[in-house]
Amino acid sequence: MGSTHTLLTPTVIARESLMRLKNHMVMGSKVHRGYTSEFKKIGSSLVIPKPVKFQVTSGRTRATSTITENSITLSVSYQKHVSWAFNSADLALTIDRYNEKYVNSATLVLANTIDADLLALYKDVYNEVWESTGFVSPETYMVMGKAGQRMDEEAAPQENRCIVFNPAAHWSMSNAMKNMFVTRVSQKALEKGYLATIANMDIYMDQNVKVHTTGDFHNTGSAAAILLATTSPENSTAAVITNFEMIHFKIVASAALRQGDTFTIAGVNAVNPVSGDSTGSLRQFVVTANATAAATATSSIVTVHIDPPLIHTGPYKTVDTIPAAGAAVSITGTQGEPYPINMAFHKNAFALVMVPLPKPHGVWGATVTDSGYSIRILKDYDINLDDEVCRLDILYGTKTLYAELATRIRGAEG
Repeated sequence: MGSTHTLLTPTVIARESLMRLKNHMVMGSKVHRGYTSEFKKIGSSLVIPKPVKFQVTSGRTRATSTITENSITLSVSYQKHVSWAFNSADLALTIDRYNEKYVNSATLVLANTIDADLLALYKDVYNEVWESTGFVSPETYMVMGKAGQRMDEEAAPQENRCIVFNPAAHWSMSNAMKNMFVTRVSQKALEKGYLATIANMDIYMDQNVKVHTTGDFHNTGSAAAILLATTSPENSTAAVITNFEMIHFKIVASAALRQGDTFTIAGVNAVNPVSGDSTGSLRQFVVTANATAAATATSSIVTVHIDPPLIHTGPYKTVDTIPAAGAAVSITGTQGEPYPINMAFHKNAFALVMVPLPKPHGVWGATVTDSGYSIRILKDYDINLDDEVCRLDILYGTKTLYAELATRIRGAEG
């Protein structure tokens, strides 16, 4: 098919599209971007080794550390596109006019899709804080201090820390901090969604913050506490919990906990990941898969898959003690209630990888890549409708790299 444009080439449009895509992203511009080149070489997935941890030995006698090599797999599995039909004469427009009519809106929705997929990774994060007065939209600096404290306790690096709030929390926090800082006129102040840099954390707004609805865990109709039913073994990634969902003294099977729910166990504290000493804060656990309580004659028991695993010894220690049967379990939030999950995180907590898509031979189009971001534009003619048809495509993957480097900030709707 012969080209009908006079002023615009596919490369010009693709470059404009990529610039707009980058400008529209909030979360996507704040996470780790360092694995794109590896995907060019090895295909659609990448095995990422995690750092080996060691334990200090006292005395002159040498002791060989037992090395455990852990890894995670990052897959590039999301291909998303936006397509539209237009008149051939539109290719005679200036790039500003073409951007106004098509590119800006198309890249906006693609950027929001990337941000939404990254923010959906909250279900991997086990650390969580909220306002001391209850589950309300964060409205005091204290909740950011709690998030910073939790990240410090997990030995998160001090640089490259961000907080992403939903609109309600963003404007509530703007009001709370109005007397705490003077806005500087700088490049950062002009970035999309940027609020301020407070306590070494850059604060942004993203309307793609996810809302999490908790499971049906409350045992209404009974005063029985939710407890561990059995003692969890060392290195366990599951906990057996009892006394779920006893409604009107009649036990029913129910979705007791949902993936993304968090809870603590009485007497089980988190530890410093370097020294292994207790931080004095209860270790929080996240539910990694939906767990359904099976009703029995006397109780409702469920096996809950969790992260982090219960490790009491060695360099990968996560807790200061292994909980015994009968330990009280405290689940965050209220049964069946929706809560926005704002996020505080270090850059290396999450990864975004964008891989260039090839341009088919003989088709009007271009693929443009810059600083680890990539987009492809293609155009063809539909003879049936007498339309020029254009599409923008992106190929990417998201992954939680180090959940311990992030902390959820739980809010409330409205």
